[in-house]
Amino acid sequence: MTTITQPKTHSGQFNGVELCWFEWGEPKVDRASILLVHATGFHGRCWDQVVRYLPGEHVLSLEMRGHGRSQNLGPFNWQSFGQDVTAFVQALGDQQVVGVGHSMGGHAVAVAAANHQASFERLVLVDPVIMSPEIYAANTSVHADWLDDAGQHPVARRKNQFESVQAMVDNFQGRGSYGVWQAEVLQDYCEYGLLPNSDGPGFILACPPKVEAEIYMGSTGRDILAELGVITRPVRVLRAQERDHSRQEMDFSSSPTWPGLADFLPNGRDYHLPELTHFLPMQAPELVAAHILDQA
Repeated sequence: MTTITQPKTHSGQFNGVELCWFEWGEPKVDRASILLVHATGFHGRCWDQVVRYLPGEHVLSLEMRGHGRSQNLGPFNWQSFGQDVTAFVQALGDQQVVGVGHSMGGHAVAVAAANHQASFERLVLVDPVIMSPEIYAANTSVHADWLDDAGQHPVARRKNQFESVQAMVDNFQGRGSYGVWQAEVLQDYCEYGLLPNSDGPGFILACPPKVEAEIYMGSTGRDILAELGVITRPVRVLRAQERDHSRQEMDFSSSPTWPGLADFLPNGRDYHLPELTHFLPMQAPELVAAHILDQA
């Protein structure tokens, strides 16, 4: 493990939206760069502790629309996220990447690889939101069970304003899914996940709760399986513990990934990690980095 350096910060226009990304290291002539794409509600610096275990690599971490320092401009649907990543990798020209996406980011990276496979050397999909044919056919959001009587997703009501980074850390430390996160990851999540509150004191979440809720509600709305069949690059699928369907409460800790995804892909390999939650990069950054580096 190495001491992580501060990345360069960039921004540019892709698919009609201003996106921010972070860069560690320099491009290499003989080695693909690593592209990291985060999950719903997170941001590009949530990968810092994974990057710590990628010394000497050229790493790019993209912030999706509505997240981090990227433009808060809709539509916030899953098709747009895939198109945004596609536009980003196309802008890299001949620079190939190892596409790494967590959760929603895994969905978007997979779509981008299907759209522009030439940009990708291989993929590492970290518990991607890519569901079974049966779920897509039902066309009913798995989040629909958690709506309140007014039809509002609970995430839309989450605390949005904090007086300081430490106040946000204190709010989440040890709670629910956050309890399994490494302390350094939680610090990164809070430190880089807040923006100054233009309407008053303190800070607000860089991903507004209503945007996050909208993304969750659309997670099963677009069946991408037919598109993914064209991906012939190696794809490593990391899957966390499977969902306990008897549980009624809202649960973000279990895997949204179709267990048959790797077998469905022409060159897929499945790695089931039932001892870990959906938040693999937060819980086990060294393990995720090892999978990124492993070319076997």
